[in-house]
Amino acid sequence: MATSFPEIGDRPEDLVGLASVRLTEEQLARAVRYAEPEEVADGQVLFDVGDDCGDLLLCGSARLEAVRPSPAPGRDEVLLRYGPGQFVGELGLLTGQRRHLRVRVRRPGTVHRVAAGSFRLLMARETELSDLFLRSFLARRRLLRQATAQTLRMVGDPDSAEGLRLRTFLARQGVAHSWVPDGSAEGTALLGAAGLTAADLPVASIGAEVLTGITPGALSERLNLSFRDTGGGTADLTVVGAGPAGLAAAVHGASEGLETVLLDAVATGGQAATSARIENYLGFPFGLSGADLTARAAVQALKFGARIASPCTVVALEPGTREHVVTLSDGALIRTRAVVLATGAAYRALPVDRWSELTGRGIHYSATDMEAQTVAGAPVAVVGGANSAGQAALHLARHARTVTLVVRGADLGSRMSAYLVDRILGDPRITVLTGTEVSALHGAERLEAVTLVRHGGPVRRISCAGLFCFIGAEPATDWLTGVALDDNGFVRTDLALSNTDLGPRWRDAGRAPLPYETSVPGVFAAGDVRTASLKRVAAAAGDGASAVRSVHQYLALSARV
Repeated sequence: MATSFPEIGDRPEDLVGLASVRLTEEQLARAVRYAEPEEVADGQVLFDVGDDCGDLLLCGSARLEAVRPSPAPGRDEVLLRYGPGQFVGELGLLTGQRRHLRVRVRRPGTVHRVAAGSFRLLMARETELSDLFLRSFLARRRLLRQATAQTLRMVGDPDSAEGLRLRTFLARQGVAHSWVPDGSAEGTALLGAAGLTAADLPVASIGAEVLTGITPGALSERLNLSFRDTGGGTADLTVVGAGPAGLAAAVHGASEGLETVLLDAVATGGQAATSARIENYLGFPFGLSGADLTARAAVQALKFGARIASPCTVVALEPGTREHVVTLSDGALIRTRAVVLATGAAYRALPVDRWSELTGRGIHYSATDMEAQTVAGAPVAVVGGANSAGQAALHLARHARTVTLVVRGADLGSRMSAYLVDRILGDPRITVLTGTEVSALHGAERLEAVTLVRHGGPVRRISCAGLFCFIGAEPATDWLTGVALDDNGFVRTDLALSNTDLGPRWRDAGRAPLPYETSVPGVFAAGDVRTASLKRVAAAAGDGASAVRSVHQYLALSARV
């Protein structure tokens, strides 16, 4: 029977308890079956900062410690100690991130090394140990993020467009880091010590290594989050897009034994990760943030063995008869038997001068805690009339001085759920302006005010430190060729495919498209990118799971040919 665990919280005492869990003799005996014994010497460094997270170590008679190295001799910070029955490892074993800490021997003896392949096998076969390891890894990652001095330090303006992109990427990937403003005393000292100037910002300091002009893509490569060909041959399933649909497809594919690869051009979570609060998702009566929901889903996918890489941009899909080829922006090729397209949609922008210039400098497409903290105590505006805009307005009202909800339509309830309308109209901090549009942006380096035009009414200018835009999105299908799209660029599937869409491939296949299958046999679409989809988080997750059922049918049919 699997052990029952409490929810992972943020209290240090709870986290330390979970991070320091000790296996019973019976649990250790089961885990050791997947390991090879190894004698270690006093002071020996078993893993260092920046090493690949490949192996799990089980302590036999040896005692180990995880430390944050310091350039000053004898000043290393000891974060965790391990003795007999305990284990060394953290979330990087599942995500592929490089190690954040140095692990060294403080008393010689025996350890049992579980290699990467054996660790995946253990996680798949040993449910109780899998849950125990996973909760301990999550607790260790949270402890690492709470530590005051971080191995990864970012230097720059955290509120600039570049800074916000990096902060979003790091937060959604769960990477432990700290941010040092470049104008602070510490930031100035760090730049001076490395001989750098403002032209080198943003900067990432990883141990003794300094990376200048850093981008999410470059940082992902350095942290081992980008796609790496492990030489495993053809994948069973490649999922493009890691929003709710893609995550659900990865969870169900990997848990059902498919060799699954999940790719996303930005970060796991997709547009759903930007939602401040989701209150209509089954099983969460008190709601939860989109970031929390998708982070849990990503951990599930990793637990079952899916390989996740982001940011990782797919630029082409070349269909084949027995396998398809997915091409990445760096030229890497992924050969796969089936593909699920779950790329979602890209945010729409307002046709207003200086929009691109002020994006990330006051203009945002999400309203998570990260963005809300940047406008605390200041007036903000939210543009949009659907549920996402209503959720954002309510969330921002808890942080901002005032919230103006700008709705182009005449009726707030035409596209927004009744429960949100009632809460918005009952909140004195929110002003609703229907029949209104943003016509101009004002501010020097950052947004300071906006001009609003009311249909048939006066023009007014309001102070605005943050403009949050929720006016829908365009399907992210501009990279697709050879797959049938509707007039708006969404992917046609199964019954939405016309006779014109079904060409020679389908005559050769001798069958009709399966549910969620596109005009290309073996290529499926799920979530917001699919034509006539519901455009809701729960519906997208259902799409992803259902698409995998069709993937299994397709693979079974292909095996008979």
